[in-house]
Amino acid sequence: MAKKAGKFDFVLADLGVSSMQIDNPERGFSYKTDGPLDLRLNPDKGESAAERLMQLEEAEIEGMLVENADEPYAAELANAIVMERKKGNTIDTTKKLYRIIEDTIQNVVKKEKGCKDQSEDVKMIIKKTAQRTFQAIRIDVNSEFEVLDAFLEKLPGVLKTGGRVAILTFHSGEDRMVKKAFKRHLKAGEYSDIAKDVIRPSKEECYQNSRARSTKMRWAVKS
Repeated sequence: MAKKAGKFDFVLADLGVSSMQIDNPERGFSYKTDGPLDLRLNPDKGESAAERLMQLEEAEIEGMLVENADEPYAAELANAIVMERKKGNTIDTTKKLYRIIEDTIQNVVKKEKGCKDQSEDVKMIIKKTAQRTFQAIRIDVNSEFEVLDAFLEKLPGVLKTGGRVAILTFHSGEDRMVKKAFKRHLKAGEYSDIAKDVIRPSKEECYQNSRARSTKMRWAVKS
């Protein structure tokens, strides 16, 4: 694009998934409604989440959950997914994956406490685990970290002198990548200034839009 339009004065990158995608059950981005376990940002390109989960080895699933979501129950979830496959069952809907997550967490609690626990704390653990698991699989399916890394490396070359870039992230892994890339390019003399601290949305904005709560913004200026 830069070759055709010339270098840019300002680049704004919003790395979040759109609400239209999240709210469409057919895209499989949310565990709250049943639908095909797809999770592709472009449904016409690449393999779906269901296909990936049928192909990956147990160690690969565990590694994906750890690397993409810092998932504390990665080993248990990976084992449960593989055991489901060995039974001859497909994991091709969001509800099927959610039930695996729910049962896995309940079993962990049962081992720790000696009984099934339906407390609000356990329900919250299940909810958070489901959020992290779906996020980790989505990142894997769409090669999001690889795409972001390539974007960050090319970014200084498409900005005019004095041009600015602002990047909105919604995942700690994305934020770490942006922070490290900005620092690296600052040290190399490609940026004249970068955000010293991450910028977060106000309480009022979070109240009006709950999906903004995890947003972080960093900026840089081309030297």
